[in-house]
Amino acid sequence: MAETAAPQVLFEQREGIAYITLNRPDKRNALTPEMVVRLVDLWQRVAEDPGVRVVLLTGAGSRAFSTGGDLGELIPIMMRTREPQNEWEERLSGSRRMLYQALLRDTSFFKPIVAAVRGQAYGGGFEFLLSTDIRVASPDSTFALTEVRRGLIAGGGSLARLARQVSWADAMEIALTGEPIDAEHALRIGLINRVVPADQVMATAEELARQISLGAPVALAKSKEAMVLSSGRSLEDAFEIESRCTRENALTDDAKEGPRAFVEKRDPVFRGR
Repeated sequence: MAETAAPQVLFEQREGIAYITLNRPDKRNALTPEMVVRLVDLWQRVAEDPGVRVVLLTGAGSRAFSTGGDLGELIPIMMRTREPQNEWEERLSGSRRMLYQALLRDTSFFKPIVAAVRGQAYGGGFEFLLSTDIRVASPDSTFALTEVRRGLIAGGGSLARLARQVSWADAMEIALTGEPIDAEHALRIGLINRVVPADQVMATAEELARQISLGAPVALAKSKEAMVLSSGRSLEDAFEIESRCTRENALTDDAKEGPRAFVEKRDPVFRGR
């Protein structure tokens, strides 16, 4: 009997952390229709699971986090230059917006995401990284938006997000030159949070995820929601968004459990409600 191929996206969940791994190391984790569809399904599953407090996103192997869309597999389906040949391609062909959903090109996923990066984060892989919240990288990691060199634009979220995350000048240099920047450069401009030895990337990202997972699930999500939705708004609008999220969180059982546990000198037991 022939061996079943490993899924191109791996999923594991333990102690409040959802581990999502792009699993095509031999192809630098370039995205295929299967990966896109699996990611869409996983994001929905994670969003609806109160047991998940934080996501740890990474790429298998040491060569790349992801180099974006596979030019031979994903792009022909997106451009409708080839007919679908399997169930993954059929689903993607039926709704090409699934690519945006896979890359979290929206403002509706509010659980925190920690990214662990080793190697290249190029093109769509770089855009995917911009949808995460905290980023740990190895010294040999590099980052680039290469689309303009191919006559394309980086329309997977980075043209909207990048200048909100780093300075205007840095964002324009990355978007317009197509040249890679190294990990130290990325750290200096605030694109990533930590640069650690390659063999410590996952451990560092896991420790950050573990620290986040100690928070109450709704409080974590509402904190991220307030920051995401208020970005770029007037201060008045931003305060209103913050107040709404605060009110909604205050109605949860966890908002009562936290102070009660503090007074009783014990660890809180948060249930995500």
